[in-house]
Amino acid sequence: MQKFVNRKTELEALEKQYNTENSSLVIVYGRRRVGKTALLTEFLKTHKDSVYFLATEESELQNLNYFKAQVADFIGNELLRSAAVDWHTVFKTLVDCRTETKKVIVFDEFQYIGQSNSAFPSILQKIWDTMLKDANIMLVLCGSLVSLMKSQTLDYGSPLYGRRTAQIKLKQIPFKHYHEFYEGKSDNELLPFYAVTGGVPKYIEAFLGYGDVYSAISENILNSQSFLYEEPYFLLQKEVSEIGSYFSLIKAIAMGNRKLSDIAGSLGLKQTNLTKYLKVLIDLDLVEREVPVTETAPEKSKSGLYRITDNFIAFWFKFVYPYRTYLEKGERKYVLSQIKKGFVQNFASLVYEDVCREMMWELSAAGTWDFRFDKVGRYWGAKAKETDIVAIDTLGKNLILGECKYSAAPKGLSVLHDLQAKASALQQLTGASSVHYIIFNVSGFTQGLSDEAKRNGSVILCDRI
Repeated sequence: MQKFVNRKTELEALEKQYNTENSSLVIVYGRRRVGKTALLTEFLKTHKDSVYFLATEESELQNLNYFKAQVADFIGNELLRSAAVDWHTVFKTLVDCRTETKKVIVFDEFQYIGQSNSAFPSILQKIWDTMLKDANIMLVLCGSLVSLMKSQTLDYGSPLYGRRTAQIKLKQIPFKHYHEFYEGKSDNELLPFYAVTGGVPKYIEAFLGYGDVYSAISENILNSQSFLYEEPYFLLQKEVSEIGSYFSLIKAIAMGNRKLSDIAGSLGLKQTNLTKYLKVLIDLDLVEREVPVTETAPEKSKSGLYRITDNFIAFWFKFVYPYRTYLEKGERKYVLSQIKKGFVQNFASLVYEDVCREMMWELSAAGTWDFRFDKVGRYWGAKAKETDIVAIDTLGKNLILGECKYSAAPKGLSVLHDLQAKASALQQLTGASSVHYIIFNVSGFTQGLSDEAKRNGSVILCDRI
């Protein structure tokens, strides 16, 4: 499987750090299953003078012994393997070993050592300051527990703060690369797979070889023996305490409660009691607070809505979590029938909107318009109801309004007319002097709309994503 089709930027960033004349300290982090270890493995293929160490949840002493054994193998020093030494001595032995090329040291799942000994980041900071920073070495600290990686390496209070020369937050694979995994499938066929797997390499791999998404869902998510059956528990249990509270909160959002007041109401709680939980979920990149793109002070906006940003988590909480009782009794067919009722209209269509908004940036970079916008988002409110795409060119005072239709039938002029009816209100909100339109639909457009787009240079139609 081609896991690195869209990791070129990250690999180049690692190579750039490797090729500096001085030592480099790189932080690589991101949610589980997103491909951090695979990225580092690919990078190390071309750098033979490297030590890759995978930390465990065991004690600091056990991790020291494992690391010491790997260094002993690397330098060919059997005495080191049995010697009673500390971290500083092991690193010094490694630094003193001469190699043909620059040495690379990778600490994968770094956060586990700091978890077993909170003083370890301070120990590593001293080793970096007194030894590694002048040794022309590349040190990579990688971790999956986002909250711990931030507190141990990136936050201002961390002893390692200010030492890093680069950080890479590895994210999910964008939809535009899905055809490289599922060859022979059209965009329309790929969208449901993306809607569920959400760009996570491990999930993509699990869904390979299936002709339709429902078969893949049945075998890989609804099957109690599959690793995806309880994946959200696994993802959250190490990041948060009170996992039940977080599950209830995410479920409430997945069920359509997006205003803070609605979320609180569905849980029978005060809004103020939810703030700390939402902040944690936002920090973990599982939830985001979205405001209309026209807002000039987003943090103060009273129009904020919360949404789940991880496709798989959103799918699981909407379609799996509420039916766990049935699944535990083996009623997989019934649950799948319920999924089929709402998957396209109430789930995949919303993911399609996200993909279209992301594609707007690509269209802009390709010169589709003779201006470049600086904001893309949605609008909702009393002025112009709901608009799927609003792209704003603040300096040039240009505006693009768009609709995203994940429909089985071609769309006609009525979609354009609806957009045009919103133009005046959105121009007033944004101060734009000119308006352009774009309509996305996976099933194409009627002849009437196609003819209008040919006559009207401000209208673009797009049936691919």
